[in-house]
Amino acid sequence: MTQIPASEYLINRELGILEFNRRVLAQAEDPATPLLERLRFLCITSSNMDEFFEIRVAGLKEQMRLNPEHVGAEGLTAKQVYKQVAKVSHNLVARQYELLNGDVLPALAAEGIRFHRRNHWTPEQADWIREFFFNELMPVLTPIGLDPAHPFPNVLNKSLNFAVELAGKDAFGRGSGKAVVQAPRSLPRVIQLPHEVSGCEHGFVFLSSILHAHVGALFAGMEVHGCYQFRVTRNSDLFIDDEENKNLRELLQGELPHRHFGDAVRLEVADNCSEEMKDFLLRQFHLTRDDLYQVRGPVNLVRLMNVPDKVERPDLKFPPFSPGMPAQLARQPDLFKAVTAGDILLHHPFQTFQPVVDFIRQAAEDPDVLAIKQTVYRTGTDSELMRHLIAAAQRGKEVTAVVELLARFDEEANINWAEKLEAAGAHVVYGVVGHKTHAKMAMVVRRENGKLKRYCHLGTGNYHARTARLYTDFGLLTCNPELCQDVNDVFQQITGLGDAGEHTYLWQSPFTMHARIIQAIREETERARRGEKAVIVAKMNALLEPRVIAALYEASQAGVQIDLIIRAVCALRPGIPGVSENIRVRSILGRFLEHHRIFYFLNGGEEVVYLASADWMDRNFFRRIETGFPVLDAKLKKRVINEGIKPYLKDNTKSWEMQPDGGYRRRARRGRGFEAQAFLLNLLAAKI
Repeated sequence: MTQIPASEYLINRELGILEFNRRVLAQAEDPATPLLERLRFLCITSSNMDEFFEIRVAGLKEQMRLNPEHVGAEGLTAKQVYKQVAKVSHNLVARQYELLNGDVLPALAAEGIRFHRRNHWTPEQADWIREFFFNELMPVLTPIGLDPAHPFPNVLNKSLNFAVELAGKDAFGRGSGKAVVQAPRSLPRVIQLPHEVSGCEHGFVFLSSILHAHVGALFAGMEVHGCYQFRVTRNSDLFIDDEENKNLRELLQGELPHRHFGDAVRLEVADNCSEEMKDFLLRQFHLTRDDLYQVRGPVNLVRLMNVPDKVERPDLKFPPFSPGMPAQLARQPDLFKAVTAGDILLHHPFQTFQPVVDFIRQAAEDPDVLAIKQTVYRTGTDSELMRHLIAAAQRGKEVTAVVELLARFDEEANINWAEKLEAAGAHVVYGVVGHKTHAKMAMVVRRENGKLKRYCHLGTGNYHARTARLYTDFGLLTCNPELCQDVNDVFQQITGLGDAGEHTYLWQSPFTMHARIIQAIREETERARRGEKAVIVAKMNALLEPRVIAALYEASQAGVQIDLIIRAVCALRPGIPGVSENIRVRSILGRFLEHHRIFYFLNGGEEVVYLASADWMDRNFFRRIETGFPVLDAKLKKRVINEGIKPYLKDNTKSWEMQPDGGYRRRARRGRGFEAQAFLLNLLAAKI
C-alpha cells in the first residue's frame, strides 16, 4: 500500500467547513434561486457560521491553550489553522453583507418588500414606530449603566445587545460614559409595519433601528453619543466528565444553562462602532482583533429566517410540493400487511414521512403488538411520533426508547421526551457511555398466527417530521427475519451488557463498519488489479477518516473508478496524478439538504448497496453507535441507484466539483441543464 504523507494529501476540516459555507452562500448569489430563498440562504450561511464558531473555532482555541505544539493530520498546528480560518471567515462574512446590501435587499425593494432604515422613515412611519417603542419595547428593556456597582453584564451567547456611549450625569450623579442595553430574546428582531404605514406591499423595520432611534429615552437627562449593536458568540460544546457521570440526565440538566455563558470566541459589531468601544468590548470578552467581525447591517442575520414566511409571494419562493406516497401503501394502508408483501423504500422529502409515523401509530393501537423499540437522536420539540410512543406505553405495551441526550443542541428537547416517556411507563435508556447512539432504528414485535414476528424501520435520517421535508434521506420498512434479528441484537447490546456478536447483514459502529468498508474498498481494488471493472460510489455528508482515505487512494492507483458525492467536508484530494486521478468528488447544494448516506460497490457485477446513518468520519466509526444496512430487494436496490446515485452524478446545475487544492468549481453545464432534486420531485412527489 502506498504511504501517503498526511500533510500533503489531507485537507483541514475547519477550512473544509468554510469551503462548504462558501457554496451555501453561492446559492444566495445565484440569480436563478428565487429571491426570498436567496434571503433564506443568507440566513442559513449565518446559522452555519454561528455553529462553526461555537464548536469548531471554540475547539481550536482550546487546542491553542492546552496543546499549542500539537500538529494535526494535515500538518498544521491549531494556531496556524486559526489564522487561516480567521482570514477566510472575515472574507466570507464581508461577501455575505455585500450581497445582502448590494443585491438581495435592493432586489426585494424592487418587488415591494422593503426594510425601512431609520434615516428614511416617513413622518407616518416614525410616529408608528415611536408608539411601538414606548408601548411594546421600552417596558421590557433594562439599561445597565456601567460603574463599580454595575459591572459589565454577563451577555448571553448570540444575544442582541447595544453598547451606548453617554455624556452627562444621571439622577444620582453617576457618569461612567458607557451603558449596555440587552434585547430580550422574546422580542422579534424584525417588525412588520401595517400596509397603510409602510407604503409598500410588505414593509419591515429592524428592532435595532427602533432602539437606535429611541435609545435616549432610556437615559433621561443624559446625552447619547453613540449606540452600537453587538453580539458575542460563545463556546457551546458541553463538557461531560465520564468519571463523574452517575446520572447523565441530571448532569446535563445542570450543564445546559452554562452553554449560554461559555468562553467568548467571536465579537460582531455594527460598522459604525467607534474604535474606543470596539477595544472596550474586546477587553470585556478577552478577545483580539482577529476575533472581531464588523458588519454593515444586523449582527444576527439568522433572525431574518422567518421573513420569507411572512411574505405571501409564491413567485419569489421555491414552488410548493406535496410528498408522494409509495404505491404499495396507497393500495394497502395497513403497514404490517404492506411490509409483509415486500420491503418498502421511502425517499424523503420527495416521498412522505407519514408512513414512518403511521408505523409507530399503528403499532401503538394494534392489540397484537407486544413491544416497540426505537432510537431517538433528533425528533423535535413537538413530535407526533413521540406522542404515539407515549400512547403505546400507556396502553401497556413494552416500549423501549434509546434517547441520545448528547445530540448537540437537541439535548433539552430529548430530556423532555425522556421524562415524558418514563412517566408513561416506557423503558428509557441513554445509550452507552462514551458512544453517541446515532443509529436510526425502530422495531415492532407483533404476534401473528401464534408466533412473534418483527418489523423494522431503518433510516439514514432522524425521526423528525419537519426535517424530513427539508433533508434528503432513505428509509426502509422490512420484516426480513435476518435483518430484523440484527436490529434486535443491536438493541440488546445498547440496553443490556453483552458481546458485540456477529450480524448477518448489518454493519455496525464501533465494531464492524469501519472494517467492512475498508474490506469492500480493498475487494474492488483487487478486482481492478486483476483487470476487472471496479467501481465505488459513496454519498455522504463528510469524508474525513484517514485510513478510509488511504484505502481510496490505493484503489484509485489500482484503477478503481471512484465517485464521491460529499455534501460538506472532504479531506481527500481528488485528481492528483499518480495518487487520486481516478477519484472525482462533487458536492450538491440545492433546495434540500443532501443527507442520505449510500455506499455502492460494483462487486464484480453483483452490485452491493448499503444505506447508513454514518458518515466516513472518526467519530462515526469509533465513537458512535451506527448502522449500515443493505438493500436486498433487487427492485429497491435499482431504485437507490436510479434515485440516489445516477441523478447526482448527472447533475450539472447544482453540482460543485472539488479541485486537488481543496477548492470547488461549479460544474460546467454542457448542453441541457439537469438538476437532481428537481428530477426527483418530478419523479416521486404527488402532482399538485
